[in-house]
This record gives sequence, C-alpha cells and structure tokens, in this order.
Amino acid sequence: TVRKKDSTMDSVIARWYADQHLFITGATGFMGKVLVEKILRCCPDVGVVYILIRPKKGRDVKQRLGDFLHSPVFDKLRAQSNYTELAKKLVAVAGDVTLPECGLSPDDRRLLADNVSGVFHMAANVRFDQDLRNAALFNCGGSLNVLELACAFKKLKAFVHVSTTYCHCDELELKEKLYPAPHDARHVLELVKWMGQDLLETITPNLLKNSPNTYAYTKCLTEQLVAEYKDKLPLAIARPSIVAACHKEPIPGWVDNLNGPTGIVIGAGKGVIRTMWCNLELQADFVPVDMAINALVVIAWKRGTRPKNDEVDVYNITSSKDYCLSWGLALDLARKHVMQYPFSVMLWYPGGSAKKSYLAHVMAMFFFHLVPAYLVDFALVLTRNKPFLVRTQRRIQNGLKVLQYYALRSWTFHNDKLKEVCQELGDADRETFYTEWNDESFDADKYMLNYVLGVRKYCAHEELDTVPKARRTLRRLYYLDIMKNIILAVLLLWLFFHVATKILHIVDAPFVLLSESHLQPHPATTKNI
Repeated sequence: TVRKKDSTMDSVIARWYADQHLFITGATGFMGKVLVEKILRCCPDVGVVYILIRPKKGRDVKQRLGDFLHSPVFDKLRAQSNYTELAKKLVAVAGDVTLPECGLSPDDRRLLADNVSGVFHMAANVRFDQDLRNAALFNCGGSLNVLELACAFKKLKAFVHVSTTYCHCDELELKEKLYPAPHDARHVLELVKWMGQDLLETITPNLLKNSPNTYAYTKCLTEQLVAEYKDKLPLAIARPSIVAACHKEPIPGWVDNLNGPTGIVIGAGKGVIRTMWCNLELQADFVPVDMAINALVVIAWKRGTRPKNDEVDVYNITSSKDYCLSWGLALDLARKHVMQYPFSVMLWYPGGSAKKSYLAHVMAMFFFHLVPAYLVDFALVLTRNKPFLVRTQRRIQNGLKVLQYYALRSWTFHNDKLKEVCQELGDADRETFYTEWNDESFDADKYMLNYVLGVRKYCAHEELDTVPKARRTLRRLYYLDIMKNIILAVLLLWLFFHVATKILHIVDAPFVLLSESHLQPHPATTKNI
C-alpha cells in the first residue's frame, strides 16, 4: 500500500487528475469500462467521474450503475481497502448522446457545466453492418450533441474524441494529422433524417466510395465535425487501431465483446468458422485495450497542460512495428491455445485454416460452412426442431467479409507524436501508463494464451474446471472429423470415377459407331449379292 501511495505521489499525471471532474460517454462499453477502472485505481484523487448512462431493458440508471460496477474488470479495484471511497466518486447521469443536449435534465446540465474539466467522448455504434441512417445518427449526430454540450462547460481543459485509425482507409499511410472528409457531416445528417430507407440504401454505396463500411465512413465524417469546434474547445483526437484483450491490467486477457479478432477466436474455437480469406504475411495491428486506455489518459493530460490554442491534437494509438504480429502468427498462436483449452460447447472439431487464395476460400466455405449447415438444419427439421445453422452461417459470412477487408490490406500508421509525449513522462508514469510493448513485456505466445483464456472465461462464461471435459469432447470430435474426411474422400473419389467413366463413354461412342459401320457390308453390295 505504501508503494502505491508513493508511486501516485510521484506521478505527474495522477497529480494533474487530482480534483478534476471528468465526463465520459460510452463508459459502459469495452474500452469505457477499462478507462473508468484505470482512472479510479491509478488517479485516486480525481474529483468526480460522471458517466452517461441511458435506461435500458427496464433498468434505470442506478440499477445499470450497479451492474456496471459488478463487472469483473473492477475486481482489482474492489480488492483495495479504499474501494468504497473511490466508488462514491463515480456518478451516473441519465442521458442519451443521440438526443439534443444528450437528453440530460436541466439540473444535470448545470452540474456538468459548472464542474466538468475533462471529457472523454467514446460513445459510438461500432457495428460494421449497420445501415447508414443508424450509423450517422449515432456516430455523427451523437458527437455533435456532445460537442454542443461541452461548449457550455466553464472549466473545460481537455476534450478527447476517440476515433479509429481505419477512418481514412484510402490513406495507406496515415499520419497524425487531420484529413479532409469526403462529405460534410451536417449535410449527411440532414440527408438521413428526411430520405426514405429504400432510396438511402440505393445511394449508400456512392456515398461510401473508398470506405469499406458505414462505421468507417461516419467516423471519418465525425473527425471533420470535431475539427469545426477547434476555436471553442481544447480538442484532441485519438485513433486506436484494432483494440484487443488486456495485456496486463486490470486482468490479463480480459475482453467482454465479440468484435474483431475475438469473434474469430470463438467462431473458430467452436468449429463454426473453418476458413477465412486472409494475407497471412501482413501485419495485424492489434493494440491491447489497457495500452489504448493508458494512451487516452496521457493524451488528455497533455492537452490539459498545454497552452490554449486553436489546433486539434491528433494521435494514432497503434502497435509498434518492432512488436507487431503477422496475421499468420496471431492465428497460429490462437489455434494452438484453443486446442490446449478448448471450449466446452463445440459444433464441430476446430480445424480449418486461413486461405490466401480466394478460390480455395470459396471452395472451403462451400464444403465446410454451407453444406454442413444445410445438413444439420435438415436433420433439425426432421426431428421437429428449429433450424438455425444456415442463418448463423450467413451472419458469419457477412462478418468475415467485413474483417477480411482489413486482413487483405496493409496500412502504415505513424505514431511518432504519441511516442514523443510518452518519452516526456517520468519513470513512475511510464510504468503506470504504459502505452506500448517493450523487450521485457513482449511475449506474443503468453499474450495469446491469456487472450484465449479471457475469451473462454468472460465471453463464453466457461471456467477452467470445465477444461478436462472439454478436452474429452475435443478428442471425440477429432475422431468424428477423421471419419467425416474419410467418407468425404470416398464420395469424392466415387464421384470422380463416375464422372470420368461417363466422359470416357461419351468420347468413345463415336469411335465405336464408326468401327461398327466399317464391319457391316454396304447395302448396295448386299442387294447385288
């Protein structure tokens, strides 16, 4: 305990956060939970942390706050003797970023306007398959509402907007600066409000152009929207790459959603995903969520301690080139540990592989995704059960199409500005708010092991005591998979020989007829005889 107090006293960043009142949107999301936990644990003298929560599923804000604090991500914080005191610093305010003034009551608006000194805007709809209307209203419209709300904050020192490095996918080399958006965000917002859904879906591909999906497109527009407030607010834009499970804190391997690579781990581990179109040699730019959150904390501190100006600080939060895994290595390590710690519930043996060839991927998807799905659903119908696997496979294919876009292309993300800021930190802050790997901490195999265990525990809700039974199930599925491969090989050989025989019969038929015609006597000759 003494060491923790000393390290806090030595931390310049923790001292800056002392007595600050922070407002966080998207706090109930994956990154938001880690941010709240990190600030309360490592900046214990913070004044108040206001988190915007909307009532959901019949539960009011107080109930959702209780659910929020019961998340496993707060286990380490709950173990501290001062947890009760720290928990009182967390204040939930009822609201919704998609509503004007974020749906706040007049009293809550006055409370925030008089006290908030730092804003972390993290709320976003991160689904890649959403339609343009929902994406624009949430990502662009929600950001606009938060920006307008923040203009009334009298003590504001830093406003950090969380974007993504993939918001400008047409820029193969992304620097830490603003880029022009293809369209005006306000015009697009007006467009989606009045245009009919059918017409909007028709013109969406023309609007997206080089953006792979509506998420990337609306995040691109939002950056331009944020920049319009540079003369009113102390702004910083943070662009994380693909955010993955925790590296060290608060729990190694912790993750609570199925987005991005986590969905692949579960889908492949349960035998549902058996092929993926991917360039295995390209780098997979994953950044652990604790490193991304540490970077956000550092960025807010840096923006808050800088003299006021009309510039927008832009930072790319990405993996260092020296410690970046390739897609091939990441998938191989994940497969290795999934075999060591299999899931208890598996549809089939977790085999398959990533394919660099599109033709090989399509063939594998037909034989190992679609055909088994139809067979299983047919068996379910015969047994008067509800079929589900074909529908599930279609959703999986749509998800793979989105992810494959990023696994087949290479970008260069510059993060020199963030590195320079981190180099200014003292030893205590570099240790507490680490933002990248180093020679001592980088262990790809260990990280992927924790990742798989975290997915198994926090996403699939399977404890370690289920592993022995899961391994027995995996062994049975292995032998069934071998039998399936033998049967499939026999069927393919039979089909090949059957087709080959037919072809040879068709090819030989003219020659047989010709030879028979030569052996028969000519009709005129027969008549003469």
